[in-house]
Amino acid sequence: MGDAAAKADLFESLARVGKALASGKRLELVDLLAQGERTVDALARAAGLGLTSASAHLQVLKQAGLVATRRDGTRIHYRLAGPDVAGLYARLRDVAAVHSADVAAARDTYLGEPTEALDREELLHRLKTGQVVVLDVRPAEEYTAGHIPGATSIPLDQLADRLGDLPADVDVVAYCRGAYCVLAHDAVRLLTAHGRRAARLADGMLEWRLADLPVEAGAA
Repeated sequence: MGDAAAKADLFESLARVGKALASGKRLELVDLLAQGERTVDALARAAGLGLTSASAHLQVLKQAGLVATRRDGTRIHYRLAGPDVAGLYARLRDVAAVHSADVAAARDTYLGEPTEALDREELLHRLKTGQVVVLDVRPAEEYTAGHIPGATSIPLDQLADRLGDLPADVDVVAYCRGAYCVLAHDAVRLLTAHGRRAARLADGMLEWRLADLPVEAGAA
C-alpha cells in the first residue's frame, strides 16, 4: 500500500510548484523570462514591480526550481530553469482559457477586438517566398535575446515614428511575446490605420521557441 507519510510528502512537493505559480505577478515574470534572461531590475520595470517585490517573487520561483540565476558582478540574472518551464506556463494558460470563462473573458478584454492573424506554417511559407516583412514589436532587449530570423526590430512605442523604415509595398506580419501579448495586436491596428497591409502571428516568441523553430540572437 505504500507509506502514507511518504505519499503526503510527495504530493506536498508537487504542490510547491503549483503554489509558486499561484500568483499573477509570478506568472507575468515567467512570461517575461520565456523571452530570455533578465536582471532583477529589468524584470521589475517590465512587470511594474518594486525591486523588493520582484526579488521576493523570484525567490519563490527559484525555491520551486522554476528559475535559475547567474551572478555578473553585483547583478543577478534570472532565467527559466528549462524550456519545460515555458511549456508548463503555456499549457497552464491554455487549459485555464478553455475551462475558465473568467480567464477567456479577461483575455478577450485585454487583447481587444480581434486582428487579422496567420499561423506559423503560413508565416514560414511567406518567408521562403519573400512575400512578407516580419516585424518584432517587443522591447529591444527581448529582440536581442532571441528573435525570428530576419525579423526587423521596431518596439511598439517607436512604431508610429518609424513607419518609413518598413517597405511600403510588402505585407507586414507583427509578432510579440506570445498568444496573450497585446503588442502585436496594437501594432496591426496602428499599421492598418496608416493604410498598411498588416497581420500578426497568431501566437508569438514563446510558442515559436516551444516548436523548436530557428531563433537568432543579437541586436538589430
